[in-house]
Formats: sequence, structure tokens, C-alpha cells
Amino acid sequence: MKILVTGGAGFIGGNFVLYELEKHPEDSIVCIDLLTYAGNLETLESVMSNPAFNFIKADIADRQAIYDIFESEKPDIVVNFAAESHVDRSIENPALFLTTNVMGTQVLLDACRVFGIGRFHQVSTDEVYGDLPLDRPDLFFTEETPIHASSPYSASKASADLLTLAYFRTFKVPVSISRCSNNYGPYQFPEKLIPLMIANALNDKPLPVYGTGENVRDWLYVKDHCSAIDLIIRCGKEGEIYNIGGHNERTNLEVVQTIIHELGRGRIEFVKDRAGHDLRYAIDPSKIYRELGWLPSTAFNEGIRMAIRWYLDNKAWWERIISGEC
Repeated sequence: MKILVTGGAGFIGGNFVLYELEKHPEDSIVCIDLLTYAGNLETLESVMSNPAFNFIKADIADRQAIYDIFESEKPDIVVNFAAESHVDRSIENPALFLTTNVMGTQVLLDACRVFGIGRFHQVSTDEVYGDLPLDRPDLFFTEETPIHASSPYSASKASADLLTLAYFRTFKVPVSISRCSNNYGPYQFPEKLIPLMIANALNDKPLPVYGTGENVRDWLYVKDHCSAIDLIIRCGKEGEIYNIGGHNERTNLEVVQTIIHELGRGRIEFVKDRAGHDLRYAIDPSKIYRELGWLPSTAFNEGIRMAIRWYLDNKAWWERIISGEC
């Protein structure tokens, strides 16, 4: 089977490429990435010479380029990770998020429709649901929770989800969608919370925490996320949405304090809160467990230690990004 992975030089997409090539050596991977600021070919360095892997630099919003790739590569499955994903950047420049996350998804869906595909899988986010109150720990996002996006980023992802379902209903394109909680682990771009805190602590810089740090996120180790997507594209039902969560809820402050404790260094600095900052994300993953048997295997305390160890062992990777060398 040939899998076309978009955004495969990014954090989650790159981990997925590595996961698939290890778990399914009988398959081949075609990776598309535009190599914007968050794409890094060093993430894929270990597989660049693998005959089952092919990298193509391309923009998913470039219709001709995408059609040419579909025609020449003839993929069986498309997994769309390609997206602008940082909330702060979406507040500064919403248009870029609409171009990539909405129009790019539409180009891919059109290509799937024109050339035929076994499955188009849209990788989404729990942020499309908005947020939950801090004083109701009994509430969780389910696949039936109404969309209530808070930022231009989450609105663009919600739009792409709706477009994906529309192509399934109108054009019978075989699709599936997964909505995940906050990922962490190797190769995450240093602007995100966990790698930013690690890098700042190691460089004796303050660790900026929005507001009072009480916002709650459900943390999912990236390899667990990859295993869930692998299961969905092979065994999941067409036209279905699957929530992927870790049942590892922590406040942002707790996450930062854990990093400080593990590193033995770091100084918190509370900063002005983000505009429209969601209070709490929490996913109910019972559907994917009930239908596909998936459960996360990495508890947060174990995963955060593995992540910290990776960033300690791979300082050159993230230091080059921070310095602007790559």
C-alpha cells in the first residue's frame, strides 16, 4: 500500500512517517511538505535513503502540483497533517491559516475525487469544540459535541472538517477524521509549550506562562497519536469522526512545574493572557476504544520524561531552529 502523507516534515506528520515505516515496512510513503518554518527535513533524516520513502516539496494549496503528484504516485491512502497550527500566529495572520488549512484541504479532496483514493484521512484537533468550564471536570468532548471554535486556527480546522464530511456526503469520497488532544514528544517545534519551556530552562531564560496557568489541556504522547491514526486508516469506518485523547489532563502551570522539577532548573514568568484563551480541553476517547480497541499507552509522567530526555539528547536539532539556521 502507498500512503501519501502531507505535512510529513512537521512534528506529528514526521513522527507518523517514522512510525509507519517501522511498523509497516511492506508499505511505501510519499511525503509532501512545503518546508515552511515548522517543517524540518532533519526530522526525516533517518529515512531519506529508505527506498520505501519519497519526499516531495510541494504546497497542498497548489492544485497543479498536487494533481501532478497524485497522477504520478497513485497513492492508496492520503493522511493530511499539513496545517498552520499555532494559535498565536493565527491571531496575527488569519488569512494564512485559511489558505493552507481550508483551501489546501479542498485541493486534496478534489484530487482524491478526480484520481480515486481508498481513504482520505483529515487530522484535526479538539480545539474545534471550543472549551469546557474549569469547574466541571465531569464534562468531556465527544464526537457529538457541537463545533464552537475560538481562534482563527480552530475555525480553519473546523472548516476543513466540515468540508471533508461534505465531500463524503456529496461526492462519496471515502473519508475519516480524527480530533486529537495536545500532542508532545520528539521533533516538536520549539514555539510550542513543552519544548519552549525545556529550551528556555536550559538557556536560563524565563518560562512564560499565560495568565495564571490554570488552563487545562489533555496531553497525548505523539507516538500514541500515530498508532491511533494508523488504526483508523486501516480499520476505521468511512465518514466517521474519532476523538483521540490521552486522559492526561494537566494545567499549564502543572506542566511547566513538572519540567522544572525534572530539569532541576527554570524560572516561571506569568505573562498577559492570550486573547480568547480556551479554558479546558478534555477528550472522551471511548468511541475509538469501543470500535477499534485503541487506548493510549503512555502516561503523562512517563511521556514527559521521555520528551525531556529527547530534547536533552538532541539539542543541536532545536538549537538550529531557534537560531534560525533551519
